[in-house]
Amino acid sequence: MAPDLVLSAASSHIGKIRASNQDSGSVGQHLFVVADGMGGHAGGDVASALAVQHLYGLDRSYDSVDEAREVLFHGILDAGADLTSAVEEHPELTGMGTTVSAMIRVGSQMVIAHIGDSRIYRLREGVLEQITADHTFVQRLVDSGRITAEEAAVHPRRSVLMRVLGDVDAEPELDTHVVDTQPGDRWLLCSDGLSGYVSERDIAETLLTIDDVELACHKLVTQTLAEGAPDNVTVVVVRVTEDLDISPPAESRMVGAAAGPVTYESGPIMRKPALPALLFHPLRALPSADEHFEPEANYLDELIKEDRRRLIRRRVAWSLSVIVIVSAIVGSAVAAYQWTQTQYFVGNYDGAVAIYQGVPENVGPFELSTLYEETGIELESLLPFEQERITNSLPTRSLEEARAIVDRLRR
Repeated sequence: MAPDLVLSAASSHIGKIRASNQDSGSVGQHLFVVADGMGGHAGGDVASALAVQHLYGLDRSYDSVDEAREVLFHGILDAGADLTSAVEEHPELTGMGTTVSAMIRVGSQMVIAHIGDSRIYRLREGVLEQITADHTFVQRLVDSGRITAEEAAVHPRRSVLMRVLGDVDAEPELDTHVVDTQPGDRWLLCSDGLSGYVSERDIAETLLTIDDVELACHKLVTQTLAEGAPDNVTVVVVRVTEDLDISPPAESRMVGAAAGPVTYESGPIMRKPALPALLFHPLRALPSADEHFEPEANYLDELIKEDRRRLIRRRVAWSLSVIVIVSAIVGSAVAAYQWTQTQYFVGNYDGAVAIYQGVPENVGPFELSTLYEETGIELESLLPFEQERITNSLPTRSLEEARAIVDRLRR
């Protein structure tokens, strides 16, 4: 294998709405990280940059997955301590935090550490699998069966994080685990600027059809921009080969806010959408709600109660809609039936001519006509063409016209 073969790449974009990039990422020989800052003007970019810059120094080979797991776990906690120290020195940053999704490759295994709602995916044999779990309120609702994944995508509380790294949580809870990997696997680390706006089907297709990791990163970012890109987006793509224990990039580097010097000046978090974005992306161009952290103990129960109230309101609205629709259908059916009873036709009744009220049609087992008047005229006494017309039912515009037809048949 050529020593300069590129097996990993990273890309970050500010998006079309945000005024600053609060995402950060890094790609190295062994370590790969994505972080999505929160806190808006209170320092989301600072939070993600400090976390990624701290973890960047952990990019080295490890003797075992246990060693890598221990180092990564404590490295993220130490990064959280850096954020707390930054807030102590710059109180205006109070409330800032960041998601962190990181993995270290150790041979045929990936050591993963995760907090927040950035994601790590593995593509294997054409199947894209989300490896990490979102630490969000709506994911709790999905896991408990209260709402579906489709409902979670449009839930008004979808931006509420239940776990985050930063001064907002003194004792952050990290998910760490080890996942096997094999030659041919594609790994994707991304902020929700990608996963929230590009379908997993489109993501999988891009990873499957584009072998060049740098082009794949570019395509994924381009897909987000095509959807209006209301949020920052950061992606890291990693390929796994059989001949190496690493997945080297063209060069180890950081992207997004971490790629530049950390500044502690506050600023705006989004800009007004341009007219073309509003025209071509009317649903996605609107700024997404800013992610924020809420303490689980004080917030989760109240949000669950609120969601129950929403569910009740939705069911009531649905029931009322059904009642209105059913009432409209029934009303239309009654009106249609009443109209049929203003109609008359001449037809066959047990081999004789009769006048019917209604129309000679059925709705399922229900007849839309009733016998109105017997005439005593036998069909056999009529000419063949008259018999055929009566047998096939002869419609009229009124009762008087029906009786006039009967009078002609008697002559």
